[in-house]
Amino acid sequence: MRDAKAAAKPRPGRGLGVWLLLAAALLMSGCAAVSVSSVSPALYLAERRGDVLTTGHLSGAAQEVARVAGIDDCGEAPDSCRQALAQAEGITDEQRLSALAELWLQAALEADRPPAVAPEAPDAQPAGQGGDADATAVDAWLETARHAWAYLFLTRRSPGDRAFEDRQTQVRDYYNFAVQRTVTRLFHRYARDARAPGAGPSTGDAVELAVGRWQLAARLESPSFAGDMPLPQELLPASSLRFTGLRNTYRRDGFGAPLVAVLPPAQGDPVDAPFTTMRYPAITALLTFEGRTLAEVLGSHRVQVRLYDPYRSDRVDLAGVPAPLAANFTAGYGLWLARSGFAKQALRTLLGLSDGIVQPQVQLMQPYDPERGIVVMLHGLASSPEAWVNVANEVLGDETLRQHYQIWQVYYPTNAPLVLNRRNIALALQQTLAHFDPQGTAPASRHMVLVGHSMGGVLARLLVSDPGRALWSVLPQGPAMAAALADDPTLQRELGDYLDFKPLPQVDRAVFIAAPHRGTPFAETGLARRVANLVTLPLAMLEQVNDLSRRLARLPPMQENGLPLRLPNSIDNLSDRDPFVRAVADLPISPKVRYHSIIGREDPAQPLARSSDGVVPYASAHLDGAESERVITSWHSVQETPQAMLEVRRILREQLRSEGAAR
Repeated sequence: MRDAKAAAKPRPGRGLGVWLLLAAALLMSGCAAVSVSSVSPALYLAERRGDVLTTGHLSGAAQEVARVAGIDDCGEAPDSCRQALAQAEGITDEQRLSALAELWLQAALEADRPPAVAPEAPDAQPAGQGGDADATAVDAWLETARHAWAYLFLTRRSPGDRAFEDRQTQVRDYYNFAVQRTVTRLFHRYARDARAPGAGPSTGDAVELAVGRWQLAARLESPSFAGDMPLPQELLPASSLRFTGLRNTYRRDGFGAPLVAVLPPAQGDPVDAPFTTMRYPAITALLTFEGRTLAEVLGSHRVQVRLYDPYRSDRVDLAGVPAPLAANFTAGYGLWLARSGFAKQALRTLLGLSDGIVQPQVQLMQPYDPERGIVVMLHGLASSPEAWVNVANEVLGDETLRQHYQIWQVYYPTNAPLVLNRRNIALALQQTLAHFDPQGTAPASRHMVLVGHSMGGVLARLLVSDPGRALWSVLPQGPAMAAALADDPTLQRELGDYLDFKPLPQVDRAVFIAAPHRGTPFAETGLARRVANLVTLPLAMLEQVNDLSRRLARLPPMQENGLPLRLPNSIDNLSDRDPFVRAVADLPISPKVRYHSIIGREDPAQPLARSSDGVVPYASAHLDGAESERVITSWHSVQETPQAMLEVRRILREQLRSEGAAR
């Protein structure tokens, strides 16, 4: 009991200790304290990777550098902040340059904002259209690019040493975005001056500009950009374009700003040429700064604008460092389709209305490259290059195929009879090849691949077939016809232009997709016959065959129904009862051509031999001797299925292997 009572008694000095502890806590409350909390992975990544470009606020890395340099807040006086940071000690060049690049980016974004236009000043110029505001913005964008360039290529470590660092990715993005804004701004300024009254003709081969304290010179770096390339009507950042109807957008990460040039129509192509070069070529722009050392680059104001064809160049030398060239391979193609008006024009063509086309046109999807093989795509009835919207994009999105192929799309009048289209398409392809490769020695002029859908597949087959005299059987037989041909050599020669032909010698592979080689009963349905009655040939097309039509009409009736001979229209040619289709059904394909079939089957439960894609029966699309045949559950537009696109890519890769084995 005594021990317990003794323990309960307060010990001398205990109260004083408590007071001392309380006093110490009060004194410490005036000092900084550290606490801890947890953050989610999403918040951690947002804080680590967020910057002025993505969030509008300086990155944690830039704020940290400023604090190390003794700068608490750059928001109040950004000019003074940049000056202080440029002279601060105790930080590395990488820290200084990356922070300055971001601070200049912040200034550029601010200068790029259109000023508020007061009601009493309706004629005020928005930013980017000249004046001091334009020079201020360009100066800030160039400073952004220059400091990013210096960080990337002129500090102690190489880009490869920082390959896994988030900060390098951020600074590369600052550089790329600054290039995009600088080049598009300078283009608008230069184009405005070049189009001013009294200005001479301008091309894009040599441009020099002075903006404030900067001297800039532009240079075309790729041979596909001809020296007389016309001044574009527009120069659009690829990153600003979004498309519906395209399954994928294919890009290549790297350095530079991917752009799309919009060239004037019919510029650079010969008069009456059967081909049209791509009016929306992809371009990648770079800015390079004069000087070999960090001090030289930061002290110079001379800049070179370098423009590349990303199909031709995938790596560039930047300050002695080989670097990947950024690219967007979808934007130009998508813009071309979006602005083409193909859908309406194709329908007007079928019905023979004005604003249709009367001759095949070879559309080059990129600047001609003599080293790349050519894939020729032919659409079907009442269609246009839009039929290949995703097929072409998927081919060009495949890195291996993009390096070895270029795509030509044949846009042809689908109201014309097959014999006329076959002749004119063959002529257009031969003339296009002769224009770009007069000697016929370039790799592009060999190992061509034809890919045709529906009626385009039938035409593709005719382009690789040798009929001999077989097609003369479509004419009425007997003494009367023989006498008519004997008495009129001109008629015989004109008929021979359409009935006697040889396979295109440049082609050694073909892909037939949902092609009615033996016609289709669908062409005899009431709906098809009503449409066929609306199909007419415009006057300009009739003039191509006017003499032949008149000669046929003057012949005595020799058909069973007693009617005079006439040229069939395209829907007639798709009927399984059409004499021409029956005659071409068994034409021999050139033995040098390997061919493949892709066939749709709408109902997979239907026996294959009796199946159909809703338009073309399997029995009509099937060809004996095909190197491969792929049947896909699909309606007639089977070319738009992922399975068909994969099959086309597989066949093109097989073509590359066979070309390699042949060398």
